[in-house]
Amino acid sequence: MSDHHEHDHARTFQPDHPEPTSDAALVGVALRELLMEGGHYTVEEEQAMIARMQGASPENGATLVVRAWTDVDFKERLLANGAETIKEMGFDLLPTEFTVLENTQTIHNVIVCTLCSCYPRALLGMSPAWYKSKNYRSRVVREPRAVLEEFGVDLSDDVEVRVHDSTAELRYMVLPQRPSGSDGWSDEKLMAIVTRNSLIGTQRDLNV
Repeated sequence: MSDHHEHDHARTFQPDHPEPTSDAALVGVALRELLMEGGHYTVEEEQAMIARMQGASPENGATLVVRAWTDVDFKERLLANGAETIKEMGFDLLPTEFTVLENTQTIHNVIVCTLCSCYPRALLGMSPAWYKSKNYRSRVVREPRAVLEEFGVDLSDDVEVRVHDSTAELRYMVLPQRPSGSDGWSDEKLMAIVTRNSLIGTQRDLNV
């Protein structure tokens, strides 16, 4: 899938200082060992998760979007119970909850994680630097329309903006609107227009 339609927002949203520090890395290692010793997960489960993450890409999210665009029953299940429904496509975000938010003519959804940078990486790949920045995390909650305008999303007054704050237990993904004029397109052609930013909500109109 191509992301060539997305803009570079490095000038608008500067990433935070690089982290973790070496001390934080040591704490992370100690925490991992404690969690394993406590029976919270095994080495095998950790390796399985790493393998899934290595194959993570926005194409995974695009696969769900295209299926929802072309299969009404799947779309209904996806919106009602995202965590269970994505298993049909071979994805699994458990134990975290997962909710899919549908953009409509009158509603636009955008995702943020105000406390850190929680993000459904298995479906969207690695999060962009601006998503993790303090600038984006604080401003999109206070002035979402202004932030969206900086991403090229100019919404009319009759479109409601809904900001969804991810947590350690809950992940979100936006289901963008299917563009008019895309009827009869192949799944491959539809997937090519679904971008990472549209899955986060910082893009609304998909290029056809």
